[in-house]
Amino acid sequence: MQAQHDLLAEIPRLRRYARALTGDRTRADDLVQDTLERALGRWRLWRPGNLRAWLMTIMHNLFVNELRANALVEYRDDAALPEHPVRSAQADSLELRDLERALQSLPAEQREVLLLVGLEELAYEEVARIVGVPIGTIMSRLSRARSRLRSLMSGTEPRPTAGAAHLRVVK
Repeated sequence: MQAQHDLLAEIPRLRRYARALTGDRTRADDLVQDTLERALGRWRLWRPGNLRAWLMTIMHNLFVNELRANALVEYRDDAALPEHPVRSAQADSLELRDLERALQSLPAEQREVLLLVGLEELAYEEVARIVGVPIGTIMSRLSRARSRLRSLMSGTEPRPTAGAAHLRVVK
């Protein structure tokens, strides 16, 4: 009985994380439903401990499997994004919109780590277990995500030119 109560208590966090991962309310609800269905179907595998981390691990795996299965190629419509975040009377809603767009432009691996650490306030060790990569990779992805998010939000992100190859001189 207590386990069911604990599971129900995690639904708002699962929905928030799923919404941030997918950027779409319908897909997020489907992801939460699939996560809960998988958790209940494999309840016997859960070992008492951190229920949230276990559920987030299930959600991560489902999300990654969905990306792989659909072979989603993320296209960014740079014309739809403002060149610089705009501050006006509706600044809060505009900042939230800009933040949501900037988050969605991050690679899924970086967005996921940033959300687990920043939004869900999980420790690096827990995130490493959820995502299934070494803690150093978590720290690297988090650093890159924060840096890219900072440049996107400040409007200093370089805009790619169509068809231009990005080459570096290597000595």
